Amino acid sequence: MSKRKNIQVRWHGRGGQGAVTAAMILAEAAFEEGYRGVTAAPFFGAERRGAPVIATNRFSWRPIRTYSLVVQPDIVVVLDETLLDVVDVTAGLASEGLVLINTAKKPEDFQFRHAFTVATTNAEACAQEAGLMVSGAVISNTAILGGFARASGLVSLESLEKALAHHFHGEALERNRQGARLAHERTNILGECRLECA
Repeated sequence: MSKRKNIQVRWHGRGGQGAVTAAMILAEAAFEEGYRGVTAAPFFGAERRGAPVIATNRFSWRPIRTYSLVVQPDIVVVLDETLLDVVDVTAGLASEGLVLINTAKKPEDFQFRHAFTVATTNAEACAQEAGLMVSGAVISNTAILGGFARASGLVSLESLEKALAHHFHGEALERNRQGARLAHERTNILGECRLECA
């Protein structure tokens, strides 16, 4: 296992895809899991719908005093695979790091410069199946959290479902939980994530 003092996560999405909300929910899921140091921080460049957006997380078994943007992530989550053509999503990623991509493709379809663990999950299809639609648009940010739980092994689906209950209620909660469960089930991993929080 590759032990870290804290686990650092960087989210890549586009404006309106919910990367910031997903990072916030992941922080809450990490807290539910028992991590006592958790942070979630957004970074906005051009603040418009569709523009590339970054959000970051840190979590540790002990309190965290660092709140700056993550520049050397252990895990990168890509909400929109078209970003791979315009952003170097793996910049600063540790050699034994994990890349999780929202895509219908298989992990072996992606070639990176280093031998990262690559995981893919079609969070969009899972979200659509679960009925996660707003004004005709599929919202896959909570579904991909299920893929994160499966690929990383750092938070459980149970902790994620508890965190979702802080944001959604009734039918909306059940739909978000269902999207996460489907993505958890259908995540494909090439290699093995060996990250562990010391």
